[in-house]
Amino acid sequence: MPGLTSGVLLLGMFAAGKKLGYRDTGEVRRKVERQQTRPKPYGPPKKLDRTCDIALDFRNGWPCYRVSPSGTRPGTEVLYLHGGAYIEEIGANHWHLIRQLATDGPAHVTVPLYPLAPRGTARGFVPAATELAASLTERAAGPTVFMGDSAGGGMALALAQRLRDSGRTPPDELVLISPWLDVSMENPGIAELQPGDPMLAVEPLRFAGALWADGLGPGDPMVSPVNGGTAGLPRTTVLIGTRDILLADARRFRDLASATGVTVDFHEERHGIHAYPLWPTVEARRARRQLTGFVRRAASAGVRPVAVRH
Repeated sequence: MPGLTSGVLLLGMFAAGKKLGYRDTGEVRRKVERQQTRPKPYGPPKKLDRTCDIALDFRNGWPCYRVSPSGTRPGTEVLYLHGGAYIEEIGANHWHLIRQLATDGPAHVTVPLYPLAPRGTARGFVPAATELAASLTERAAGPTVFMGDSAGGGMALALAQRLRDSGRTPPDELVLISPWLDVSMENPGIAELQPGDPMLAVEPLRFAGALWADGLGPGDPMVSPVNGGTAGLPRTTVLIGTRDILLADARRFRDLASATGVTVDFHEERHGIHAYPLWPTVEARRARRQLTGFVRRAASAGVRPVAVRH
């Protein structure tokens, strides 16, 4: 069955106007207010129980799910960090991808649900998340993959950098989906991309990024990991579309990482919108198959990295 294409979805999103996504600062403010006064549910859909075993703990003060395929004991660990500009909760599209990673990887998928800004901040969450990440990489019998979309993609990179800098065990692979790597949004390449992006705009993202930074400068690597250095990072895969203003900093990261000897697999989807692998399109289904393939690739490599101290 052919299904929806990225081109058709793109036209529909432009028709929807500024209320969709993060294109209007006033609307983003209202998103923050609604989430703080009427929080959205964050739990996985019930149909996930049909194929996966789900565990939940609050040991760190926030919910952390562990999703595993029923009847299977996979050797790969995936740490998945969801997007939403640090102000929106995990959604059904994230859980759909998490199920596919768990069952088709197969993998144990750990999903921390960070407290949203402005209640949650990088200064409060990232150090605790680093400890969670270290517990996975240091105790795992097999390979580990850090993966995230949008804000979660930036956070996945920040956690890998912090493990590297502290001399702790890094992940075997990083997979970044439309990662938000610089909350300052000052890359001059953004202006050229802006007319083609139906979801994101500079000022609304700066507003959301400042809430998450909360006292940290926008250049701090905990909130803008493009500034955290690339030497010593594991093999990294980036999936991003050409209709996404975050492409400018994704390309910048690719160039910086490649220059320091990091293997970067860079997939640039023509007409792909922000976080395109999460949408119900033909191109997204292909991308999700790629993502599960990256998990299997890590499993087949089966080699644990050596920690590099900087």
